[in-house]
Amino acid sequence: MATLILSDGTTFTGQPFGAEVDTDGEVVFNTGMVGYPESMTDPSYRGQILVFTYPLIGNYGVPSEELNEWGFSKNFESEAIHVRAIIVAQESRDFSHFTAVSSLHEWMKKHGIPGITGIDTRALTKKLRERGVMLGRVTQDDTNDPSKSEHIPDPNADNLVAEVSVTSPVTYEPQLAEGTHPVATILAYDCGMKRNIIRSWLKRGVRVHRVPWDYDLATSSLKYDGVFVSNGPGDPKQCRETIAQIQWVLERKIPFFGICLGNQLLALAIGGDTYKLKYGHRGANQPCVEEGTSRCIITSQNHGFAVDETLPSGWRVWWRNANDGTVEGIRHESGQFFSVQFHPEAAPGPEDANYLFDECLRVVTGAR
Repeated sequence: MATLILSDGTTFTGQPFGAEVDTDGEVVFNTGMVGYPESMTDPSYRGQILVFTYPLIGNYGVPSEELNEWGFSKNFESEAIHVRAIIVAQESRDFSHFTAVSSLHEWMKKHGIPGITGIDTRALTKKLRERGVMLGRVTQDDTNDPSKSEHIPDPNADNLVAEVSVTSPVTYEPQLAEGTHPVATILAYDCGMKRNIIRSWLKRGVRVHRVPWDYDLATSSLKYDGVFVSNGPGDPKQCRETIAQIQWVLERKIPFFGICLGNQLLALAIGGDTYKLKYGHRGANQPCVEEGTSRCIITSQNHGFAVDETLPSGWRVWWRNANDGTVEGIRHESGQFFSVQFHPEAAPGPEDANYLFDECLRVVTGAR
């Protein structure tokens, strides 16, 4: 038996799968129906125990861990599993998919990640919605010892971005026809960047300089047309160095685009504020409305923090969540600096917002 113990002493007991080890973290839930390999390898889940609300997980297995021609993962959102554990209603050892090479159980066992199956995930999710996300501990027994819910460290107290960022610059060249050149060069701050973001730039013919979260632009010799800041884990206020670099970019009127954590860091860089959501937005079915229009798109999301409504002069709320009204994007009146809280690159999820990469390119190429 294995048990999930929440910080308030509540326990959920089920059967172990994957690696039979103990762990702890922040317990969050994801409402997506598909995409467990992408979610589990998303660096934004660093330090978290992930509850899947969809009742059957593992039925299409796990694809290969091969790298692509650029040297990063071909099939996942990073080269490692970043969740500390997963909690499911039913885990399937039987799988069927033309890309699958392993069961979810074997993949998790290989990487030392525990799971619990046979949990009433509806009851667990309801508790998290009512009480808010909580710290939790996975133990490989059926104990109800309340002392095990004590002294669970909060991963958000650490700089998780520093744990998942690249440590030195890497440049990726797009595959182009002979005699042609990249349409633009983007300097991308890797705060835990999902690999489909890199793929999204490369397939548009963009050269990407992927740099560490604390990379100093003032001393950089890299040439670029615009700056991008990626998604990433944890509390945005931990990323003071990245915030300072965004301010440097804005002062020099260099085109800027941010996704997820990049949206929060842009808000902090301009003097705005961020706050922690009660239970966050995690899934592939979040509707967002563009302010001042009737456009509504369905988006993929994974965040536990949000941008406060109050913005300085010259800035406005660009997108808003149709479910709870929270800010989902901000934009400067010049049109040169903007960001979104959701994930235009999807992986997993709908691609309604994929056009925002093209919108960024139009700004970047027009600013040359």
